[in-house]
Amino acid sequence: MLLTATDCLSSSMLSSISLSLRKPTAFSKGLVSRTRTSRLCRASLITRPDSFEVGRLIGSYGFMNITRYCCCCDLKIEGFMFCSYSGVEDLGRLRAQDVGEGSVKIRLYEGRIAQGLLKGTSVVFKVYPGKRAGGVEADMMAANELNAHAFLQSSSKGLCQNLVSLVGGFETKTGEQWLAFRNDGKYSAADYAKLTSEKLSKGSVGESSWNRFEQEQTIRRRRFFVTKLFQGAMIGLAYMHDHDRLHQSLGPSSVVLNTIAERDAAYLIPRLRDLAFSVDIRFPNVDEGPGTLSEGLWRRAAAAGAFTPMEKRAFGIADDIYEAGMLFAYLAFVTFSETNIMDSLSLQRLLESTFRLDLQATREYCLADDCLLEAVKFLDLSDGAGWELLQAMLNPDFRKRPIAEAVINHRFMTGAIL
Repeated sequence: MLLTATDCLSSSMLSSISLSLRKPTAFSKGLVSRTRTSRLCRASLITRPDSFEVGRLIGSYGFMNITRYCCCCDLKIEGFMFCSYSGVEDLGRLRAQDVGEGSVKIRLYEGRIAQGLLKGTSVVFKVYPGKRAGGVEADMMAANELNAHAFLQSSSKGLCQNLVSLVGGFETKTGEQWLAFRNDGKYSAADYAKLTSEKLSKGSVGESSWNRFEQEQTIRRRRFFVTKLFQGAMIGLAYMHDHDRLHQSLGPSSVVLNTIAERDAAYLIPRLRDLAFSVDIRFPNVDEGPGTLSEGLWRRAAAAGAFTPMEKRAFGIADDIYEAGMLFAYLAFVTFSETNIMDSLSLQRLLESTFRLDLQATREYCLADDCLLEAVKFLDLSDGAGWELLQAMLNPDFRKRPIAEAVINHRFMTGAIL
């Protein structure tokens, strides 16, 4: 069921893609957050199926359920990370870390709006399987993503350019949830890092890499692009936290880019997506109890000594910051290294298991490896400001991690690169 208010909905046959539709139902108890109907209406979502045209399948992806262990503080960190299926082969590398593939398989389609004021607008459809194929979890994820975007897009502060925009959606007779997002880019931060790493492997820092000046210019552009990418992701996260929402699945595949050309970095706008595990941390909603997508978060909060609503809210924000720190590390190491030198899971193992979140020890290790030298130099900028920021974001004590605004205003983010 498309979980939105009945007075905001209408449905009809969508002959262009030969899908049989049933009338969307009202809010279903237990699957929807406490977002007010009036806010959903103000979000002006398009819910008529015949308002859309669906194009080709452009890909599919799912999520990994990851349990991480930090030996230095007996910290157990569970989380979700969306990934394209080209990367699921990485699961076999870290079985000891309790990395499991999620049961919900999501498909992506191109499309456009066929009528109305936004006619011709390019969209990307994110398709959640029906309950028969994806179980109750798929319905919960779709409902949560819909409600999170509707809530954020109804803010009196206006839309945030660093979040993807939901324009509407509908449900098929088989129960599939089709969410339509404005198409603001087809590449993710993971795609950018992969392509950049492949270029390094092929020696294409430039065919004239013998030209030291050109090589330095390429590295300088890359540093600027990566820093602006991370800055944009943090601005989006700060906006969410300012509106009492956690992301809870932040990773390189959850940041979509309007360009991956480093020469066009001035026009780069990173946008956060994948809010299926987003958590409402307004105080009436903190610790909603068993059977919700946030159940694991609040269980981990209690294990970390966060018991009061205020402490749990602070833990949730710090948990997002930790994920953002891992994203920062990924951008630093994968983007500046050749293919197969580093990936997200091996980097996680290096930081958490091998060096137990000791970034000074990590630096010394990486400094001895020529393949990681450019990553070290990047984090060394502004007298080691990158390592300083990374250490703060990955602090084992959640109470000592910075908030998103502090990350944005850190000297590494405001230094000579930008």
